[in-house]
Amino acid sequence: MKHPEYHSELKTRKNQMSAEIENVVVVGSGPAGYTAALYMARANLSPLVIEGFMWGGLLQQTTDVENYPGFPEGIMGPELMEHFRGQAERFGARLITDQASRVELSDKPGGIHTVWVEDQAYRTRAVVLAMGAEHKKLGVAGEEELSGRGVSYCATCDAAFFRDKETIIVGGGDSAMEEASFLAKFASKVTIINRRAELRASKIMVERVRSMDNIEVLTPYVVSEFVAGADGALESARLSNVESGDESKIDIKGAFIAVGHVPQSELVKGTVETDENGYVAVAGRSTKTNLPGVFAAGDLVDHTYRQAITAAGSGCQAALDAEWYLRDTPQLPA
Repeated sequence: MKHPEYHSELKTRKNQMSAEIENVVVVGSGPAGYTAALYMARANLSPLVIEGFMWGGLLQQTTDVENYPGFPEGIMGPELMEHFRGQAERFGARLITDQASRVELSDKPGGIHTVWVEDQAYRTRAVVLAMGAEHKKLGVAGEEELSGRGVSYCATCDAAFFRDKETIIVGGGDSAMEEASFLAKFASKVTIINRRAELRASKIMVERVRSMDNIEVLTPYVVSEFVAGADGALESARLSNVESGDESKIDIKGAFIAVGHVPQSELVKGTVETDENGYVAVAGRSTKTNLPGVFAAGDLVDHTYRQAITAAGSGCQAALDAEWYLRDTPQLPA
């Protein structure tokens, strides 16, 4: 049992830590957050990374990664994130495996921002937001259990694993059509499942997929369940007709869910400018938000590409933007 003096000393030490002003705090992890931390650590900025409990981002939910440069034999997603994390830490990034609970961001150049982890406040001259995004899920039986065993959320990442296999794409927007077009290069057959009779994708995208011999469009249906085979991998999907309620089954080896993403921007909504879908808005090709000294990178800002390598690239940009901001912007009196 600790003596009261120990707790008093610890509280004092925490208060002293709160009074210190960091150069930069990174909120989030994944390829964007860890790359930003790596670059800033090598610039001797000693970044503090509040990486979250589920550090590593969406790649922690991915199995084989074969399209990240530098790994000719491929690499498991969690292992890749361990490399990112370890490299940032090696050069001096400090990691807190906890969630940022709230922020208070200054709107003045040179102003001090504050990031809280529960009741612990971290004051900083700059902030890099890298909270990422989550795939929207269908929420049907078997989806979670078969994720990584036939159910995927990224055809660009995983299509090659389904060469000459029958597959489905769930969704009706442009992203779903892009996924279907890419998947059709590998799969023997791609069936697009959409809950509405009409696809909401742009006309040119719909025409493109309809012109491909191995793509079929099935509407108005929803997936009601993913079913595993004896080997524990995806074997079939149960479908339900939205209008008639009729049930059917489709035998498949791969299912790709393309119904959108949810940016994890709740922490800064109402403080940092976001678009109608919740993505943090940045200026031009930079990572600058509407607040001085606050930068955003990765899937938190990316509507389009959502790849590990593009996230890492934007993390590099955020680090350089933050470094230049700290170099050129005098700190206001605390």
